[in-house]
Amino acid sequence: MKLRILALADIESKYLWDYFEKTKLEGIDLIISCGDLAPQYLSFLATYAKVPVLYVHGNHDACYDSTPPEGCECIEDRIYVYRGVRILGLGGSMKYNYGPYQYTDAEMKRRIFKLRLKLEKKGGFDILVSHSPALGINDGDDIPHRGFMGLTELLIDYHPTLFLHGHVHMNYDRSIRREEVYMDTRVINAYERYVFDVEIPDNPPKRGLFFRRPEGRKSLMQRRKQKKEQKKELTGAAIRRRSEKDAAERRAVEEAAARQKSAGEAAAQKSADVENAARQKEEMHDQQ
Repeated sequence: MKLRILALADIESKYLWDYFEKTKLEGIDLIISCGDLAPQYLSFLATYAKVPVLYVHGNHDACYDSTPPEGCECIEDRIYVYRGVRILGLGGSMKYNYGPYQYTDAEMKRRIFKLRLKLEKKGGFDILVSHSPALGINDGDDIPHRGFMGLTELLIDYHPTLFLHGHVHMNYDRSIRREEVYMDTRVINAYERYVFDVEIPDNPPKRGLFFRRPEGRKSLMQRRKQKKEQKKELTGAAIRRRSEKDAAERRAVEEAAARQKSAGEAAAQKSADVENAARQKEEMHDQQ
């Protein structure tokens, strides 16, 4: 099945809100918000869209508790099925100031654990929707923008067709990519707005812990070992990125200090030259 999806996250698009035209939603099969958007914005789109508007919470969506987006479907901690496509929602970000919709990696894994039985019954899922990225995939080096290992493990276990996230604004850094591929999964940063087509298999293979155990316990132990190695690799990569960034910052500070020192020495030399010139001028005046 081919779907045209409008993905949204983080900032309200003026193209869709301030300069809205109904024709801009033509041909869209599904609208998905990855969080940190005004509820009034989503309600506005739901008013004119003839398709479902799905959403998860971002770390700045505390207002949803009192003012949820009207006419929209919250898919938080559930599997939503649309035209046979299984969509899993897991919003929130890494915990950094104990605000709402923030979780530790352990808390995110507990949320996922509670969904395992449903995932096994469904034979996996086709689209993962989150606010935060997965660890090591389009995430940041700082704690607020670090990805969840639990999400990475979901990609390893279930191989969904698509993973949508937000949270890491594309204007933070030019190196942040809109799209990339992780294993069998197409990963998309939904920052602001992004329209794309995706092909979902009509009869996707059933995936999950139970469906991937042809060799029983041995297979399970191999998967646990693979996860452990994957976590070690991703954690190591994050540490290396942080170290490289720290080294670059230290070099920048050292270079700035060297430039300042050089400028100070140049100023001191210039002052000494001026004093010498003045002294020589006084000596010549005295000799006359």
